[in-house]
Amino acid sequence: MSGIFEYDFMILGLIAAVFVGLAAPVVGTFIVQRRLALLGDGIGHVALTGVALGFLTGAAPVLTAVIVATLGAVAIEVVRARGRTSGDVALALLFYGGIAGGVLLIYLAPGKSNSTLTSYLFGSIATVAAEDVWVIGILAVAVLAVVAIFGRELFVLCQDEEVARASGLPVRFLSLLIAVTAALTVVIAMRVVGLLLVSALMVVPVATSQQIMRSFRGTMALAMALGVVATVGGLTSAFYINVPPGSAIVLIALAGFVLSLGIGRFIRRSRTWEPTP
Repeated sequence: MSGIFEYDFMILGLIAAVFVGLAAPVVGTFIVQRRLALLGDGIGHVALTGVALGFLTGAAPVLTAVIVATLGAVAIEVVRARGRTSGDVALALLFYGGIAGGVLLIYLAPGKSNSTLTSYLFGSIATVAAEDVWVIGILAVAVLAVVAIFGRELFVLCQDEEVARASGLPVRFLSLLIAVTAALTVVIAMRVVGLLLVSALMVVPVATSQQIMRSFRGTMALAMALGVVATVGGLTSAFYINVPPGSAIVLIALAGFVLSLGIGRFIRRSRTWEPTP
């Protein structure tokens, strides 16, 4: 059986997987805390329109995906904050419009086939090029830098928006920052996980970590570690059993969550148990 490191595209894919595994759970920690777990799904659908627009116009799909996903994230936050439409309805509109526009445009693009669409929807190891790794790395560093700089303010916002507002924090700016950072994360992960499954990588490692850790920082740190395990493990499994990497990554992440339920229950019992004198 061929070794995984004998192929350049797998080495590039594994490097990209590490970046994705670190960045996605970091952003996911904030959006889960803010009860916006489906935000990644909505942005992923919009990013598909950006990818298709790139194919149609001959521009770089990653660049157009960043622009369209960012605009979509800003739009959903503005609608949620100012409009009468609830967050759930606004996300649903983003879902429907994004996937419909993406499918339509990608089929209008010359020379693009079903395999092209599938590679972006569910991820594809072979499509990760050296240029993609550079872009993924730069965007991942940008996401981590945002969290490092504004982490404390984002934490307060996610805990209680009214408290953040009373404390004088720029709530609207921070809300937009979370949305835009989530958009960048979706674009980072789309080549490895796929646009339809990227939200799972932002949510599942965080949900898993919450079963075990008690602090916010501890939850984020463990979620990042679990994200790397899921992406690298899923990519490796996809190589050897020839399946889409996105599905393998998400299934490994879900297996970790199931395992954490038992571990978390054991830890909670250990914390509450007091020996008889």
